Amino acid sequence: MGAAVVADGKLLAAQRAEPADMRGRWELPGGSVEPGETEAAALVRELAEELALAVVVGERLGPDVPVEGRRGAGLLLRFYRCTPVDGAVPRALEHLALRWVGPDELDELDWLPSDLALLPHLRAALDASGP
Repeated sequence: MGAAVVADGKLLAAQRAEPADMRGRWELPGGSVEPGETEAAALVRELAEELALAVVVGERLGPDVPVEGRRGAGLLLRFYRCTPVDGAVPRALEHLALRWVGPDELDELDWLPSDLALLPHLRAALDASGP
């Protein structure tokens, strides 16, 4: 699962620390669904673990995206729009850096391929949310 965390017309991007071949590239935060867990519950848990960030999970965003490479062979990423809970501020607990980006800044980041495929949908969501 991936989270498009949007606040004040900006998207939260997270810079990978690991694995070595992905270090420094940007992604949407998220993770795997555990057995017996809903997709929404997985995102709430993953964002709390990775970013110490409480969120409300909203609607699906964009299509399912195939994960490339050996680690993700046969897996699909599903993205959801998320909103931080009342003034919650993310912290980079498992990432090198975090950055809030507007629709005009999306192309400046070196995104992972699976997240890059979602950029048109992210841009539309940001344009619709406004500042």
